[in-house]
Amino acid sequence: MDNEREELAKQMGELLTQRGWTLAVAESCTGGLLGHLITSVSGSSAYFQGGVISYSNEAKERILGVPHETLVEQGAVSKETAVAMAQGARRLLGTDLALSVTGIAGPTGGTPEKPVGLVYIALAAQGVDVWQKHVWQGDRRENKRLSAEAALRLLHEFLTE
Repeated sequence: MDNEREELAKQMGELLTQRGWTLAVAESCTGGLLGHLITSVSGSSAYFQGGVISYSNEAKERILGVPHETLVEQGAVSKETAVAMAQGARRLLGTDLALSVTGIAGPTGGTPEKPVGLVYIALAAQGVDVWQKHVWQGDRRENKRLSAEAALRLLHEFLTE
């Protein structure tokens, strides 16, 4: 892990620890990379409860409770699905906060309406849902990395507001 990502993950962990809050993740296009970045910090077991890699729509629906209608009407790559994934991870793992990532890492799978690199990131907390949309221009590996880092930044912004 490079220094910037490592420092961001470490700061996020310190902020969670200071508040006594716990964290979960729900990942699709990042395939576990976000959880990897979080658990790369020594002591992360104090605040990180775990995560779900819900790559298929069926897993999003069955494990995280993403409504079937949301997946049909909005699609797996949408703010609605990202928010539902984060809410589902928070509920499933009983945490104070949860992050989610869903998108199209590429190089295939894009459409004119939802291009390769389109990613939605969400954070769920008690009574609060925050989401961001990004469109990355990298290759698959770069898009996954940028998405995981953006999720950490979203969490950091939420914790420092």
